[in-house]
Amino acid sequence: MTGLRRPLGAGAVVAIVLAALNLRPAVVAISPLLGDIRADEDLSATAAGVLTTLPVLCFGLLAPVAPVLARRWGLERALLASLVALCAGFALRLVPGVWALFAGTVVAGCAIGLGNVLLPALIKRDFADRIGLMTGLYSMALSGGAALAAGLTLPVAAAAGLDWRGALASWGVLAVVGALVWVPRALRPDPGGASAFGGLPGASPAGARSAVWRSPLAWAVTVVMGMQSLSFYAVNAWLPEIMVGLGRTPEAGGWLLALCNLAGILGSFVTPVLAGRMPRQRGIGVVLVTLVGTGLLGLALAPGAAAAWVVLVGLGQGGGISLALTLMALRARDAAHTSELSGMAQSAGYLLAAGGPLGLGLAHDLTGAWLVPLLLLVAAAVVQGVAVWFAGRDAHVH
Repeated sequence: MTGLRRPLGAGAVVAIVLAALNLRPAVVAISPLLGDIRADEDLSATAAGVLTTLPVLCFGLLAPVAPVLARRWGLERALLASLVALCAGFALRLVPGVWALFAGTVVAGCAIGLGNVLLPALIKRDFADRIGLMTGLYSMALSGGAALAAGLTLPVAAAAGLDWRGALASWGVLAVVGALVWVPRALRPDPGGASAFGGLPGASPAGARSAVWRSPLAWAVTVVMGMQSLSFYAVNAWLPEIMVGLGRTPEAGGWLLALCNLAGILGSFVTPVLAGRMPRQRGIGVVLVTLVGTGLLGLALAPGAAAAWVVLVGLGQGGGISLALTLMALRARDAAHTSELSGMAQSAGYLLAAGGPLGLGLAHDLTGAWLVPLLLLVAAAVVQGVAVWFAGRDAHVH
């Protein structure tokens, strides 16, 4: 906490949590409405997969841009800009026409891509002595935002008489509140946003950067991040549609997705606390992957017990994102390598994950059923398990 120009209290924590709550609804809220969107805009499952893939693709592409903005504007101002852009993305999706839907989704995805990198950097800068607790709160807020979007989008739309465009845009209210909270913080002098990105491209020695990209351990962490994100966004994109295909109502599908993300809150909070106390994270990583794989296999083979299966998936996925974020810190020797590893894992990892929603939609179009798509996600969990076995060993990126 040395070097800060003011003490940090509940206000800083609330601001971070509120910003983190905004990093998932713009993506997850599409899922319960996907049937209506496909019918209204005449989208195939593959085209719908493109729609749900675009934000994840933006996450990967915008990850290297975030530190540039932070160094130029400061962390707080860059975060405010990302929240304002998110509001614009919600507003654009209100415009009639499929082009506006896709364009608004890209704008929202770019905004979230910035926040994905900026918020962990802010936590690292301002809460260095409470990194485990704050990472847990941050991860909980991510899962909480996803759960709210999954469970409340359809009920709120029905109660307010909104069509799917209005239902999507309703989450812009949360983004507006988040932006307003960050306005006074962005107006204060920046305490050193550039220092939070001291190891990212453009700031650290070229040799340190190339060393991280050549490290097998760094690539293992990146694959863990990528496979976890692939699984998460594929499930959040298609679970309600999968449930409809199995005879459930869209509302029931939305609530099952909400249950999945609610379980993720528990997993995301407990995991970094446990992982931070262990020299090796192999065991907890394999447990989390096993939960996800078992839940997905259960959905494929015994969908009658869907509620139990989605709880397993949620626990594993919520813990998985926390573990991936924790590994970025634990596998690096110093702040420079931590920032380098984080930039690499989020950039390459999200680009890898972008194939998840699109791949599931394409597999469904080709097979006409959801068995093969679900089995493909089980295979992705196996890959994640192999990667976490290597990433979880007691070693550092050199």
